Amino acid sequence: MRLLGLIARRLVWVPATLIGLVVLVFVISHVVPSDPARILAGENATAAQLAALRHQYGFDRPLPEQLLRYIIDVGRGDMGVSLYTQTPVASEVWRRLPATMELAVYAMAAAVLFGVPLGVAAALRRNSWFDHALRVLTVSGLAIAAFWLAILLQLLFAMWLNLTPVQGRVSDFGPSGITGFYTIDAALAGDWASELDVLRHLALPVMTLAFPAMATIVRFTRAGVIGTLGSFFVDYQRAMGVPWRITVWRYVLRSALTGTLTQIGLVFGNLLAGAVVVEAVFDWPGLGQFAVNSILQSDYNAILGFTIYVGVMFIVVNLLIDVGQVLLDPRGR
Repeated sequence: MRLLGLIARRLVWVPATLIGLVVLVFVISHVVPSDPARILAGENATAAQLAALRHQYGFDRPLPEQLLRYIIDVGRGDMGVSLYTQTPVASEVWRRLPATMELAVYAMAAAVLFGVPLGVAAALRRNSWFDHALRVLTVSGLAIAAFWLAILLQLLFAMWLNLTPVQGRVSDFGPSGITGFYTIDAALAGDWASELDVLRHLALPVMTLAFPAMATIVRFTRAGVIGTLGSFFVDYQRAMGVPWRITVWRYVLRSALTGTLTQIGLVFGNLLAGAVVVEAVFDWPGLGQFAVNSILQSDYNAILGFTIYVGVMFIVVNLLIDVGQVLLDPRGR
């Protein structure tokens, strides 16, 4: 019952959170000194042509009226038409969503699979050479810019070692399927050549996104394990003769992961935001690349559509994290 109450309380705040997000981004995007009608019409457009475009897209209306109309349209599922692609923003979001989600999910999985064990190992070997080396690695992961790391990985693995492609999501047209996740679609079709090609294209962008995420998870896992090792129940388990490995991985880690689980939700949101830069560097046909092109074209509808998508995903992920914390921590039940 507590779990259902938690979910209900979180869902009540979803509409208000999204409306606040839309209002904030709408105002910021419209106070920027840029004229999307002039960008759309070109430098040689006449005043009459500019006026017609502003009237067509509603740019000549007062800002509060534009905001109210947009909120009403979004409530009906209509995000408007992209000035950049001349197609509905909602269809562009759904078409590009699987590419971005596949990249973010694999990066998050890699960060967790490597980050949690490394954090536990660093905590158990506190102040050893391994702990100090891992601390330098995690600080580097948080300090290095994503675009610079992406370029270095391209130079090393694609240009020098010739192990991976430089950019793109697939060499040809990609496997056909209904999920949009090329790795899943290729596996379901039994096309292992396409599966290998997709994984080779995924390798570098996933490494770029996963490195800073792994650094965050390592640091919080290490801190949580060190704090839990001094608890009384750990001394009790050792006094009862429970093997040390079982104590660490079954009892200590379960208590220490509550803080790490919270950070995983925040890290996943950062992955979605960081995908904008990574997709631009690797020419990844996802929402990040769409957002970059929309910003350069002052495409307000597309920018708002991307922001709403990120906001919804952030809310969903954090709701799942809250549910996971209640299930993980016995005190929550």
